[in-house]
Amino acid sequence: MSKKCSFKEYLELFGVFLRIGAFTFGGGYAMIPLLQREVAQKRSWITDEDMLEIIAIAESTPGPIAINAATFIGLRKGGVLGSTLATLGVVLPSYLIIIALSFVINEVNDIKPVQYAFEGIRVGVLALVLKAFINMYKQFKKYLFSYIVAAAAFVLVAFLGVSVLPVIILCAAAGLTYTLVKNKRSAKKSVADQQAVNTDDKSVADQQADNTDDKEVQ
Repeated sequence: MSKKCSFKEYLELFGVFLRIGAFTFGGGYAMIPLLQREVAQKRSWITDEDMLEIIAIAESTPGPIAINAATFIGLRKGGVLGSTLATLGVVLPSYLIIIALSFVINEVNDIKPVQYAFEGIRVGVLALVLKAFINMYKQFKKYLFSYIVAAAAFVLVAFLGVSVLPVIILCAAAGLTYTLVKNKRSAKKSVADQQAVNTDDKSVADQQADNTDDKEVQ
């Protein structure tokens, strides 16, 4: 639940996301490990399970995943003001860096050390994305249905060139249908189990009544 925070807590919220935005390269997925460590593991603003849900929501809504995640987490921690500060904090470093680079990028783009630095950054980003994938997989509820949906989504996007948006919609529809069917079956099973228990109780009561009648006859 969102809540009103003190000035110090709002300042900490802004500072955390400012630091995350300043020291994370490679976009939203590369930001997930640092985001999880700072807000879930270190400060317990949200749980690891909440983090997984926020990532799913952030990926399913328009806009960059990093900004969306910051907005949701800020809202959870400090309401509308917290959401605004978290979003501003995560965006501000990139905004300032891009403005600064726009003046010098053409002059330094052909310098070999700069090219090597960018190649190293790409490799580091790949490692961060893989770490985010491993962390999310560990928290993932491992059902056969989940594996099937994940594999189907990967094939559609990676090999068939299907746009991400319809794939997300299809995955959401599949998950909703699966959950509704599963809950319906569970409800039927619960009713059947309760009926079986009632039948057993009735049988025991009838048996006790018969035994009482037998004793009275004797």
